[in-house]
Amino acid sequence: MARPLRIEYDGALYHVTSRGNERRPIFKDDADRELFLERLAQVTERYRWICHAYCLMNNHYHLVVETPDGNLSKGMRQLNGVYTQGFNKGHHRVGHLFQGRYKGVVVQKDSHFLEVCRYVVLNPVRAKAVKGPQQWRWSSYRATVGMVKPHRCLRTEDLLGRLGRSKAQAQQRYREFVYEGIEKPSIWEGLKGQSLLGQEGFVEKLVRYVKGKEEIQEIPKGQRYLGRPSLEKLFRGTPRRKAVRDRLIAEAVKRYGYSQQELAAFLGLHYSTISRLVKEVGEHQK
Repeated sequence: MARPLRIEYDGALYHVTSRGNERRPIFKDDADRELFLERLAQVTERYRWICHAYCLMNNHYHLVVETPDGNLSKGMRQLNGVYTQGFNKGHHRVGHLFQGRYKGVVVQKDSHFLEVCRYVVLNPVRAKAVKGPQQWRWSSYRATVGMVKPHRCLRTEDLLGRLGRSKAQAQQRYREFVYEGIEKPSIWEGLKGQSLLGQEGFVEKLVRYVKGKEEIQEIPKGQRYLGRPSLEKLFRGTPRRKAVRDRLIAEAVKRYGYSQQELAAFLGLHYSTISRLVKEVGEHQK
Protein backbone atom coordinates (compact mmCIF):
# COMPACT_ATOMS: atom_id res chain seq x y z
CA MET A 1 0.00 0.00 0.00
CA ALA A 2 1.30 3.44 -0.93
CA ARG A 3 2.39 5.64 1.91
CA PRO A 4 -0.17 8.36 2.76
CA LEU A 5 0.71 11.83 1.52
CA ARG A 6 2.04 14.34 4.04
CA ILE A 7 0.42 17.64 3.14
CA GLU A 8 1.19 20.78 5.12
CA TYR A 9 0.18 24.36 4.41
CA ASP A 10 -0.79 27.40 6.43
CA GLY A 11 -4.34 27.12 7.73
CA ALA A 12 -4.78 23.40 7.08
CA LEU A 13 -7.34 21.45 9.12
CA TYR A 14 -6.58 17.85 10.09
CA HIS A 15 -8.06 14.80 11.68
CA VAL A 16 -5.13 13.24 13.50
CA THR A 17 -4.91 9.86 15.17
CA SER A 18 -2.04 8.00 16.78
CA ARG A 19 -2.11 4.44 18.13
CA GLY A 20 -0.20 2.54 20.75
CA ASN A 21 2.60 0.22 19.69
CA GLU A 22 1.15 -3.27 19.08
CA ARG A 23 -2.23 -1.73 19.97
CA ARG A 24 -1.21 -1.53 23.61
CA PRO A 25 -2.67 1.15 25.92
CA ILE A 26 -1.19 4.62 25.75
CA PHE A 27 -3.25 5.70 28.77
CA LYS A 28 -3.22 3.49 31.86
CA ASP A 29 -5.00 5.86 34.21
CA ASP A 30 -6.56 9.30 34.46
CA ALA A 31 -3.21 10.82 35.39
CA ASP A 32 -1.90 9.78 31.96
CA ARG A 33 -4.86 11.42 30.26
CA GLU A 34 -4.40 14.62 32.23
CA LEU A 35 -0.71 14.59 31.30
CA PHE A 36 -1.54 14.17 27.62
CA LEU A 37 -3.98 17.09 27.61
CA GLU A 38 -1.39 19.28 29.31
CA ARG A 39 1.19 18.32 26.69
CA LEU A 40 -1.38 19.04 23.98
CA ALA A 41 -2.04 22.47 25.50
CA GLN A 42 1.68 23.23 25.47
CA VAL A 43 1.92 22.23 21.80
CA THR A 44 -1.10 24.35 20.82
CA GLU A 45 0.53 27.35 22.48
CA ARG A 46 4.03 26.77 21.13
CA TYR A 47 3.02 25.98 17.55
CA ARG A 48 -0.13 28.12 17.38
CA TRP A 49 -2.37 25.14 16.77
CA ILE A 50 -6.13 25.39 17.23
CA CYS A 51 -7.64 22.23 18.70
CA HIS A 52 -11.34 22.02 17.88
CA ALA A 53 -12.07 18.50 19.20
CA TYR A 54 -10.34 15.56 20.85
CA CYS A 55 -11.06 12.09 22.20
CA LEU A 56 -8.69 9.95 24.23
CA MET A 57 -9.43 6.23 23.94
CA ASN A 58 -7.41 3.53 25.69
CA ASN A 59 -4.88 2.66 22.99
CA HIS A 60 -5.22 5.65 20.66
CA TYR A 61 -6.39 9.23 20.44
CA HIS A 62 -8.17 11.48 17.95
CA LEU A 63 -7.68 15.22 17.39
CA VAL A 64 -9.15 17.83 15.09
CA VAL A 65 -6.50 20.52 14.80
CA GLU A 66 -5.93 23.56 12.62
CA THR A 67 -2.39 24.75 11.85
CA PRO A 68 -2.15 28.47 10.96
CA ASP A 69 1.60 28.03 10.37
CA GLY A 70 1.53 24.74 8.43
CA ASN A 71 3.54 22.86 11.05
CA LEU A 72 1.66 19.65 11.85
CA SER A 73 4.69 17.33 11.66
CA LYS A 74 6.78 19.53 13.92
CA GLY A 75 4.03 19.75 16.53
CA MET A 76 3.25 16.04 16.41
CA ARG A 77 6.86 15.10 17.01
CA GLN A 78 6.79 17.30 20.08
CA LEU A 79 3.43 16.01 21.32
CA ASN A 80 4.09 12.29 20.98
CA GLY A 81 7.74 12.56 21.97
CA VAL A 82 7.27 14.55 25.16
CA TYR A 83 4.19 12.57 26.19
CA THR A 84 6.12 9.30 25.71
CA GLN A 85 8.88 10.59 27.98
CA GLY A 86 6.37 11.42 30.71
CA PHE A 87 4.51 8.13 30.30
CA ASN A 88 7.70 6.08 30.44
CA LYS A 89 8.92 7.92 33.52
CA GLY A 90 5.61 7.54 35.30
CA HIS A 91 5.34 3.83 34.58
CA HIS A 92 9.03 2.94 34.90
CA ARG A 93 9.41 1.74 31.33
CA VAL A 94 11.55 2.44 28.27
CA GLY A 95 11.07 2.24 24.51
CA HIS A 96 8.48 3.27 21.96
CA LEU A 97 4.93 3.99 23.01
CA PHE A 98 3.30 4.81 19.68
CA GLN A 99 2.99 2.61 16.61
CA GLY A 100 5.01 4.30 13.90
CA ARG A 101 3.98 7.74 12.64
CA TYR A 102 0.68 9.38 13.33
CA LYS A 103 -2.03 9.46 10.66
CA GLY A 104 -3.12 12.91 9.54
CA VAL A 105 -6.01 13.49 7.11
CA VAL A 106 -6.45 16.93 5.56
CA VAL A 107 -10.08 18.00 5.98
CA GLN A 108 -11.96 20.61 3.96
CA LYS A 109 -13.17 23.00 6.63
CA ASP A 110 -16.05 24.49 4.66
CA SER A 111 -17.75 21.16 4.02
CA HIS A 112 -16.51 18.59 6.57
CA PHE A 113 -15.50 20.48 9.71
CA LEU A 114 -18.62 19.70 11.74
CA GLU A 115 -18.74 16.10 10.55
CA VAL A 116 -15.19 15.29 11.54
CA CYS A 117 -15.62 16.92 14.96
CA ARG A 118 -18.74 14.81 15.47
CA TYR A 119 -16.95 11.66 14.39
CA VAL A 120 -14.22 12.23 16.97
CA VAL A 121 -16.49 12.60 20.01
CA LEU A 122 -18.66 9.63 18.95
CA ASN A 123 -15.75 7.18 19.07
CA PRO A 124 -16.56 5.88 22.57
CA VAL A 125 -20.18 5.30 21.50
CA ARG A 126 -19.17 3.40 18.37
CA ALA A 127 -16.76 1.34 20.47
CA LYS A 128 -19.71 0.55 22.82
CA ALA A 129 -17.74 1.90 25.77
CA VAL A 130 -20.67 4.21 26.64
CA LYS A 131 -24.23 4.75 25.45
CA GLY A 132 -23.93 8.50 25.02
CA PRO A 133 -20.99 10.86 24.34
CA GLN A 134 -21.67 12.82 27.54
CA GLN A 135 -20.68 9.72 29.53
CA TRP A 136 -17.11 9.73 28.21
CA ARG A 137 -15.06 12.11 30.32
CA TRP A 138 -12.04 12.17 28.03
CA SER A 139 -13.43 13.84 24.94
CA SER A 140 -14.20 17.44 24.09
CA TYR A 141 -17.97 16.79 23.93
CA ARG A 142 -18.78 17.65 27.55
CA ALA A 143 -16.89 20.95 27.35
CA THR A 144 -18.43 21.89 24.01
CA VAL A 145 -21.99 21.43 25.30
CA GLY A 146 -21.18 23.36 28.49
CA MET A 147 -21.20 20.51 31.01
CA VAL A 148 -17.64 21.29 32.13
CA LYS A 149 -15.12 24.06 31.63
CA PRO A 150 -13.03 23.51 28.46
CA HIS A 151 -9.45 22.38 28.96
CA ARG A 152 -6.99 25.07 27.93
CA CYS A 153 -5.97 22.95 24.93
CA LEU A 154 -9.46 23.25 23.44
CA ARG A 155 -11.19 26.05 21.52
CA THR A 156 -14.94 25.66 21.06
CA GLU A 157 -15.81 29.06 19.58
CA ASP A 158 -15.32 28.13 15.91
CA LEU A 159 -17.42 25.00 16.14
CA LEU A 160 -20.27 26.58 18.12
CA GLY A 161 -20.16 29.69 15.95
CA ARG A 162 -21.37 27.59 13.02
CA LEU A 163 -24.43 26.33 14.88
CA GLY A 164 -26.14 29.35 16.39
CA ARG A 165 -25.96 33.02 17.28
CA SER A 166 -26.17 32.49 21.02
CA LYS A 167 -23.96 30.07 22.91
CA ALA A 168 -26.93 28.27 24.46
CA GLN A 169 -28.60 27.81 21.08
CA ALA A 170 -25.37 26.57 19.49
CA GLN A 171 -24.74 24.08 22.30
CA GLN A 172 -28.25 22.64 21.96
CA ARG A 173 -27.86 22.29 18.21
CA TYR A 174 -24.48 20.66 18.73
CA ARG A 175 -26.05 18.07 21.06
CA GLU A 176 -28.68 17.28 18.44
CA PHE A 177 -26.12 17.21 15.63
CA VAL A 178 -23.87 14.76 17.48
CA TYR A 179 -26.71 12.37 18.33
CA GLU A 180 -27.91 12.46 14.73
CA GLY A 181 -24.50 11.16 13.72
CA ILE A 182 -24.75 7.90 15.67
CA GLU A 183 -26.68 6.22 12.86
CA LYS A 184 -24.93 8.01 10.01
CA PRO A 185 -22.56 6.15 7.64
CA SER A 186 -18.83 6.60 8.15
CA ILE A 187 -17.39 9.89 6.94
CA TRP A 188 -14.33 8.01 5.68
CA GLU A 189 -16.19 6.55 2.71
CA GLY A 190 -15.20 9.73 0.85
CA LEU A 191 -11.53 9.57 1.81
CA LYS A 192 -9.10 10.07 -1.10
CA GLY A 193 -5.53 8.82 -1.21
CA GLN A 194 -5.67 7.95 2.51
CA SER A 195 -5.05 11.63 3.23
CA LEU A 196 -7.80 13.91 1.86
CA LEU A 197 -11.39 14.42 2.97
CA GLY A 198 -13.45 16.99 1.15
CA GLN A 199 -15.51 17.82 -1.90
CA GLU A 200 -14.26 17.03 -5.38
CA GLY A 201 -12.87 20.49 -6.17
CA PHE A 202 -10.97 20.66 -2.88
CA VAL A 203 -9.43 17.22 -3.38
CA GLU A 204 -8.40 17.99 -6.96
CA LYS A 205 -6.81 21.25 -5.89
CA LEU A 206 -4.69 19.56 -3.23
CA VAL A 207 -3.75 16.71 -5.55
CA ARG A 208 -2.45 19.27 -8.06
CA TYR A 209 -0.59 21.01 -5.24
CA VAL A 210 1.11 17.78 -4.26
CA LYS A 211 1.94 16.83 -7.85
CA GLY A 212 3.51 20.24 -8.37
CA LYS A 213 5.79 19.52 -5.39
CA GLU A 214 6.66 15.93 -6.30
CA GLU A 215 10.37 16.53 -6.56
CA ILE A 216 10.53 17.88 -3.00
CA GLN A 217 7.55 16.29 -1.21
CA GLU A 218 9.79 14.01 0.86
CA ILE A 219 12.26 16.79 1.69
CA PRO A 220 11.76 18.49 5.06
CA LYS A 221 10.84 22.15 4.86
CA GLY A 222 14.11 23.25 6.43
CA GLN A 223 16.12 21.48 3.73
CA ARG A 224 14.20 23.26 0.97
CA TYR A 225 15.73 26.55 2.09
CA LEU A 226 19.36 25.52 2.55
CA GLY A 227 20.52 28.53 0.52
CA ARG A 228 18.48 31.10 2.38
CA PRO A 229 20.19 33.87 4.37
CA SER A 230 20.33 33.48 8.13
CA LEU A 231 18.11 35.65 10.32
CA GLU A 232 21.27 37.35 11.62
CA LYS A 233 22.16 38.37 8.07
CA LEU A 234 18.62 39.43 7.15
CA PHE A 235 18.27 41.66 10.20
CA ARG A 236 21.90 42.82 10.42
CA GLY A 237 22.00 46.09 12.32
CA THR A 238 18.25 45.81 13.13
CA PRO A 239 16.67 48.34 10.71
CA ARG A 240 15.67 51.54 12.47
CA ARG A 241 12.70 52.21 10.26
CA LYS A 242 9.71 50.11 11.32
CA ALA A 243 8.44 49.82 7.73
CA VAL A 244 11.75 48.27 6.64
CA ARG A 245 11.79 45.85 9.57
CA ASP A 246 8.20 44.80 8.89
CA ARG A 247 8.96 44.19 5.23
CA LEU A 248 11.93 42.01 6.18
CA ILE A 249 9.73 40.04 8.59
CA ALA A 250 7.21 39.33 5.83
CA GLU A 251 10.01 38.39 3.42
CA ALA A 252 11.55 36.02 5.97
CA VAL A 253 8.21 34.18 6.30
CA LYS A 254 6.96 34.19 2.71
CA ARG A 255 10.16 33.99 0.69
CA TYR A 256 12.59 32.17 2.94
CA GLY A 257 10.25 29.87 4.84
CA TYR A 258 11.05 30.91 8.41
CA SER A 259 8.24 30.16 10.85
CA GLN A 260 6.56 32.94 12.78
CA GLN A 261 7.70 31.21 15.97
CA GLU A 262 11.36 31.39 14.85
CA LEU A 263 11.06 35.09 14.04
CA ALA A 264 9.30 35.85 17.31
CA ALA A 265 12.10 34.20 19.29
CA PHE A 266 14.84 35.90 17.26
CA LEU A 267 13.36 39.41 17.42
CA GLY A 268 12.00 39.19 20.94
CA LEU A 269 8.42 39.71 19.80
CA HIS A 270 5.24 37.76 20.47
CA TYR A 271 4.25 35.40 17.65
CA SER A 272 0.86 37.15 17.38
CA THR A 273 2.73 40.39 16.60
CA ILE A 274 4.68 38.63 13.85
CA SER A 275 1.45 37.22 12.42
CA ARG A 276 -0.18 40.65 12.40
CA LEU A 277 2.80 42.34 10.75
CA VAL A 278 3.02 39.71 7.99
CA LYS A 279 -0.68 40.18 7.28
CA GLU A 280 -0.40 43.99 7.24
CA VAL A 281 2.54 43.96 4.85
CA GLY A 282 0.65 41.62 2.55
CA GLU A 283 -2.38 43.90 2.52
CA HIS A 284 -0.23 46.95 1.71
CA GLN A 285 1.36 45.13 -1.21
CA LYS A 286 -1.96 44.27 -2.84
